[in-house]
Amino acid sequence: MSIKTAIVNGVLTIEIARPEKKNALTRAMYQAMADALVAANDDKTVRAVLIQGQPSIFTSGNDIEDFMASPPRDEEAPVFQFMKAMIGCNKPIVAAVNGAAIGIGTTLLLHCDLVYVADDARLAMPFVSLGLVPEFGSSLIVPRLMGQRRAAEKLLLGDPFTGEQAVEYGIANSVLPAGEVVNYARRVAERFNSLPPTAVMESKKLMRRSTEEELLNTIQVEAEIFGARLRSPEAIEAFQAFFQKRQPDFSKF
Repeated sequence: MSIKTAIVNGVLTIEIARPEKKNALTRAMYQAMADALVAANDDKTVRAVLIQGQPSIFTSGNDIEDFMASPPRDEEAPVFQFMKAMIGCNKPIVAAVNGAAIGIGTTLLLHCDLVYVADDARLAMPFVSLGLVPEFGSSLIVPRLMGQRRAAEKLLLGDPFTGEQAVEYGIANSVLPAGEVVNYARRVAERFNSLPPTAVMESKKLMRRSTEEELLNTIQVEAEIFGARLRSPEAIEAFQAFFQKRQPDFSKF
């Protein structure tokens, strides 16, 4: 299994562990993460969740081969179950990011409560370059965090950005040396052991109450357009170019 989970000292760790494929996410991996988050909600021994990758990479996003073999078509698709599980998780979610966080590797951070990035972190949301559109509510959240101009750089042009910039934009809390980020994030997650759990969960709900309906509506609209875009000639050209290891040619569109 390319997702490792363990509960230690009140913290459920979800580790993306597929370094030989740059931690690319498959349907099975999304399902495993979704199931772990749902279980955490009902487990009184879990006070917080920690999501981490490997020392060299957080995740390169979707595994393209797996993704195209069975693209998400409805809300029962594992990727959408993962999104719902993250949004519905009432326990604090902490993320530790080393190396690259691409596509959903960046957008999932928008739904974590605390995010710590390594000084080698590199984030990007290159959806448009694949003929697609932003997902996981990023079309709503990113412009609000960064402003429209910077959001256009990140969502339309797909420009990558550093850990320091992630902090500046409000996506991350702080930058740490690469060798320290996971342990630091774990210590933060363990702090919830000494806090009253119901007060923490109710406070998290209150912090998100005013935006939850708008966020869920946005994710639904994004998913509908994303699904249509997967069948578009532009996306087909982008994915063919990926598999053929060449630059896509959008001049005919």
